Amino acid sequence: MGRKLKVAILSVFLLAFLASEALAIPAFARKYGMSCKVCHAPFPKLKPYGDEFAGNGFVIKDKETPRYYVDTGDGLLSLLRELPIGIRFEGFLTLNNAGSKKSDFTTPFIIKLLSGGEIAKNISYYFYFFFSERGEVAGLEDAFIMLNDLFKTDLDVYIGQFQVSDPLFKRELRLTYEDYRIYRVRVGQARANLTYDRGIMLTYGLPTGTDLTFEVVNGLGLLPGDEVGSFDTDKYKNFMLRASQDLARNLRVGAFGYSGKEKQGDAVNSLWMLGGDLTLTSPKMELNLQYVERRDNNPYFYVLLPEKVATRGGFAELLYFPRGDDSRWYAACLFNWVDSEQPDLKYTSAGLHYGYLLRRNIRATVEGTYVFKSDLPKHFRLGVGLITAY
Repeated sequence: MGRKLKVAILSVFLLAFLASEALAIPAFARKYGMSCKVCHAPFPKLKPYGDEFAGNGFVIKDKETPRYYVDTGDGLLSLLRELPIGIRFEGFLTLNNAGSKKSDFTTPFIIKLLSGGEIAKNISYYFYFFFSERGEVAGLEDAFIMLNDLFKTDLDVYIGQFQVSDPLFKRELRLTYEDYRIYRVRVGQARANLTYDRGIMLTYGLPTGTDLTFEVVNGLGLLPGDEVGSFDTDKYKNFMLRASQDLARNLRVGAFGYSGKEKQGDAVNSLWMLGGDLTLTSPKMELNLQYVERRDNNPYFYVLLPEKVATRGGFAELLYFPRGDDSRWYAACLFNWVDSEQPDLKYTSAGLHYGYLLRRNIRATVEGTYVFKSDLPKHFRLGVGLITAY
């Protein structure tokens, strides 16, 4: 075996850490005295029961949590007896033949503190804080208050920071290191995309199996506040409406529309996105498909002669679990495609991923991705990873 191949095989050992972020928080398992397997298979991927648990404000319906609140004698005070906390530690040793072509120790790559739970009946919170991300203190990403079952209906309201794409496919719960690329696309100097933003999200479920989501966001990502403490730099808000429907027991389809504006200087960019998605499941396999079409009418914010940019893309993800949700090992493949009139946004990749559960909260992975098209020459990325939460 050649030296480069040995380095490549060894290099990947910590690659898949990025795949597991929010909602994979062992504090919930400690709180209820249950295995992570109840909600995840494998972590951080949520099972339907885990989706229901998260959608219910991180509580189990009709189950009292022993000694959850401090008894202060004040019926109007809901004070947690213990603050639920989880910790993640992530590091990397990687090899990418498009860059320096050298192995690189990037440890710690991420040190993260997570917390979430019910702070009063039908009021919950969730956040995670990066103590270190890529060697710097990154701060908060997901951070929201959730109002659950408002007006005794299936209406939930999230207020704070969240990913615009959460009602589609949750990036932070994917199993692969390779990201869902189309969600991250920012065109020109426009700051809106389908990742993190600040705003409000309303979700409502109908008895017909139809789920509706409506979002109002700043459209600027997690831009820091200005000198007067304002997070939004213009008068505009961006909007997203999403609907999904169960067509059969194992088939779900969805569609969304996004519209917004952003002002920089004296110029304004108007944009819209339309997309569709599909999830097909069986006891051993899951297929996820996403397509997004995007139009920006002035993403470079020219005052004279605005330049329109068309962008489109999507991904296909196939997951295999040989023993269903009881599998110790699993396999995944992910195909990414982005095409745009802005040349540096073009991207096409295909990757294979293998994972094995050493423990319910410790996962070892191997992943290789070939990038056919990007702003770099064609290249191959290989890595191994070890992911844990405690």
